Amino acid sequence: MNITYANDQIVQSMDQVISDEIQAVRTASALLPKQNCVEAIKLIVDCSGKVVFTGVGKSGHIAEKLAATFASVGIPSFFMHATEAVHGDLGMVTSEDLVIAISNSGKTSEVLKILPVLHAKKIKMVSITGDDSSPLAQAANISLKVHVNSEADDFNLAPTSSSTSVLVVGDALALTASRLLGFDEQGFGLNHPGGALGKKLIAKGVLKQAQS
Repeated sequence: MNITYANDQIVQSMDQVISDEIQAVRTASALLPKQNCVEAIKLIVDCSGKVVFTGVGKSGHIAEKLAATFASVGIPSFFMHATEAVHGDLGMVTSEDLVIAISNSGKTSEVLKILPVLHAKKIKMVSITGDDSSPLAQAANISLKVHVNSEADDFNLAPTSSSTSVLVVGDALALTASRLLGFDEQGFGLNHPGGALGKKLIAKGVLKQAQS
């Protein structure tokens, strides 16, 4: 394939996508139901079990990342793929847990299939969708509408601005709940003993290097 590369066009395209996604996050933040966020934070802080994220596709990838973020900032959490959930993985979820289900449309069939089981087990659920009238949002104890006007691609199809906005909102939930729970640098260090973060915390004296 013969493609003519123009540096200024490449830079312009990159800048445009980044600008579009930044604007989408701002829009999502302005439209976010703040009282629902407060109630969702309370459920997270009061959760005596684990925070379980679920979703499929790009929403599943975002859910998996958020589960890792929650765990790293002191909130026990794991990711449950919605497809695997209905084939046995729902056994990992108990009535002490809180489920956060992510679906931009709020109509993802794989996610909707787990709702009767969550209800039967009396498991509380927070939904994150782009449509608060969707079946998933309506079934949730707390629904968070994360709406964007359009995706960043030329066809308004690829999950880009929407998934970025959900990621940012999820990070806000994680860090706010973590602050309320009193998570500190020592706790962070205990969760990050390896790699560059571990070395940085050892250097600061937060973590003591293991004695041989």
